[in-house]
Amino acid sequence: MNRAEALSLLKENLRNVNLIKHSLAVEAVMKKLAQKFGEDEDKWALAGLLHDIDYEETKNNPQEHSLKGAALLEEKRLDSEVVKAVRAHNEIHNIPRETKMAQSLYCVDPLTGLIVAATLVLPDKKIASLTAENVLNRYKEKSFARGANREVISACKELDLTLEEFAKIGLEAMQAINNEIGL
Repeated sequence: MNRAEALSLLKENLRNVNLIKHSLAVEAVMKKLAQKFGEDEDKWALAGLLHDIDYEETKNNPQEHSLKGAALLEEKRLDSEVVKAVRAHNEIHNIPRETKMAQSLYCVDPLTGLIVAATLVLPDKKIASLTAENVLNRYKEKSFARGANREVISACKELDLTLEEFAKIGLEAMQAINNEIGL
């Protein structure tokens, strides 16, 4: 599946504009991490783009989130590594994240939310004005963006990345697509 097909599939399954923007953000960060690790950028980007494809269908039943999405992607014959990463990104299931891609997707997902929230409290609400230091300061504020699970974000250590490196990579990736994500 190429990116255009994946984006079309995503938009068939998600109507919420903010969820689509979130998916684009996760895609961008996954692609940048793939570059850093010397991995397949297109495959990693697909995992990021499609990771929440079932969210609107499963939002009232988090026990099904990521399982239905992975099943749909399997049905569409996506690469098994992508399918496994999508399935494992929902911590509810306690599915082992056995690949670097799966581990990355797991911790990228909440990082993007933290970056968006940190952007929206800036006076100009522009991601270009955000720094990695801002993101780290917000990370330390436990009452800020509570949905951005700090424990999951800190799993970047399993990728041999410091929190500072991870925040910088995520921020730079999202800044590069600021128009697409409306920031």
